[in-house]
Amino acid sequence: MTTTIDDPRLATDATDAVDGGVAARRRTAGLALLALATGAFAIGTTEFVSMGLLPQLAAGVGVDIPTAGHVISAYAVGVVVGAPVLAVLGARLPRRGLLLSLMGVILVGNLLTALAPGYGTLMGARFVAGLPHGAFFGVAALVAADLVSPKRRAQAVSLVMTGLTVATLLGVPAATWLGQGLGWRAAYGLVVGLVLLTLVMLALFVPRLPADRGASGRTELRALKEPQVLLTALAGAIGFGGMFSIYTYIAPTVTEVAGQGEGFVPFYLLAFGLGSVSGTLVGGRLADWSILRSTVLGAAAMGVLLATYAVTSQWLVAGMLTVFLISVSGGVFTIGLQMRLIQVAGRARTLGAALNHSALNAANALGAWLGGVVVAAGLGYPATAWLGVGLSVLGLVVLGISVALQRRTSLAAAAA
Repeated sequence: MTTTIDDPRLATDATDAVDGGVAARRRTAGLALLALATGAFAIGTTEFVSMGLLPQLAAGVGVDIPTAGHVISAYAVGVVVGAPVLAVLGARLPRRGLLLSLMGVILVGNLLTALAPGYGTLMGARFVAGLPHGAFFGVAALVAADLVSPKRRAQAVSLVMTGLTVATLLGVPAATWLGQGLGWRAAYGLVVGLVLLTLVMLALFVPRLPADRGASGRTELRALKEPQVLLTALAGAIGFGGMFSIYTYIAPTVTEVAGQGEGFVPFYLLAFGLGSVSGTLVGGRLADWSILRSTVLGAAAMGVLLATYAVTSQWLVAGMLTVFLISVSGGVFTIGLQMRLIQVAGRARTLGAALNHSALNAANALGAWLGGVVVAAGLGYPATAWLGVGLSVLGLVVLGISVALQRRTSLAAAAA
C-alpha cells in the first residue's frame, strides 16, 4: 500500500521534525545571545572598573587622582570616535568576523592597560580599549535582532544589553575587589580573561551571518546626513545626560544630603544596577510593543523621577527607591533609542546601531560636566537632579522634533 500524507505516522513524524527544527533554532539563538551578552559583560566591566580603582591607578603610574581620572575620559573619547569609524570600516564584513575583530581590539587595549609602564601609555591603552565599544554593541544588536522573529527583536537586543548592566552588579565589584587586593593590573587581567572567553564563545556559537545586502562604507556614511538619525542620537546624548548628572555625584549626595555614612553608598549603587537590569529587560518588551512610545515613555518617566529625587534624596529608603526607578526608566529609554536608531537608519543599520553608544557616552560626559558646574556654583547636590529634569525635557523636545519631521515627510510622500 502506498503511504499517503493522511497517514498518522507521517503526520507525527512531520510534526516532530518541525518541532525539532524550531527547538534547534532556539538553542542556536540562545547560545549566540549568551556569547554576545558575555562580550557585553566584559565591556561593561572594563568601562566602569577604572572608576573604583582611581587611587590605585594614580599611585601605580605616579600621578594624582584628578589626573588619573582622565583615563576614564580617554575611554569615553575612544567610544565616541570609534563607534562611527569602525562601523563604517566594517560595514561589508560578515557579522561574526567583525565581532571577533572588534573583540580582538578590546583584548589588545586591555592587555596594554594591564602592562602600561606609565601614564601616557595607560591613556593610550584606554583610548584603544574604548574604540570598539560602540561598534561591538551595534553589530551585536543587529545579530541579536536577526536571530529571532520580528516580534522578539527588541527583547533579543535587551538580553545582549543586559550583559552590560549585570557587569555593574557583578563584574565591576569583582574586578575592583581583585584590583584592591592584588594590584590594579590584576583587574584588567580579569577583563582579558573575560574577553578571551568571549572570543571562544563567539567563534563557537554565533552563526555565519553576511553583512547587509549592498552595505558599504559610503552607504553607512549617508546615515550621518539623515535628520532622523542625527535627531535621535542627539535626543539620547541630551536626554540621558540627566541620568549621569545624578549618578556622578551619588556618593556625596548620600553622605551630605541624606546624612548617611559612606557604607550606604554601595547600596545605592546596587539599587542603580538592579534598576538598569530590570529596565533593560522591560525596555525590550515595551519596544517590541512600540519603539517610539517606549522611548517617549522612558524619557518622560526619567524626567518625573529625577524631579522626585530632588526631594527624596534627603531620605535613605525613599532616595534609594527613587534611584532604582530612575535607572529602570533609563533602561527603557536606551533600548528604545537603540531600536529607533536601527529603524530610522535604513540601509545604514551598522552605523545607526553603533551611534547609540556614542550618544550615551556623550550623555555621560555632558551630565557629569554640567552637574559639576551646578555643584561648583553652590546650588547643592539636589540641584543636579533638577538639571537632569531639564536635560530630560530637552531630550523629549528633540525627539518630538524628530517625530514631527518624520510625519511631515511621510505625509508629503503620500501626497506626491
